[in-house]
Amino acid sequence: MADMFDASKVRINSSMLAQNVGSPVCFVGRVDKVHPTGTSIVLSDGAGKNATVEFNEPLEEEISGIIEVIGKVTPKATIMGVSYFPFRDDVSTFDLALYDEALKIIHEFPQYYPFGHSANE
Repeated sequence: MADMFDASKVRINSSMLAQNVGSPVCFVGRVDKVHPTGTSIVLSDGAGKNATVEFNEPLEEEISGIIEVIGKVTPKATIMGVSYFPFRDDVSTFDLALYDEALKIIHEFPQYYPFGHSANE
């Protein structure tokens, strides 16, 4: 998955997981739960739906709030994460519901927003 950073990534929410199995994706969500082993987390998107992100290695830091995950969607409709980026609440607030609406528009009108759009749509 080292080439995951070079590949084009589709920005998705939880309802788009099944359509993007095997694809590199970018998922932004609020941390709802961290597994005690630190190898998986549950994120909620702007619509309040959950997505599970699994990691090969345990997290090295405590995470909370909103994060962006880069990974690949598995056949179980989970995300195998290769990296994550926490959004700092003290710098600015992030409107997750508004982001979710933007995702819907990007996917509804791919002819106007071709970046990061999956080839199978």
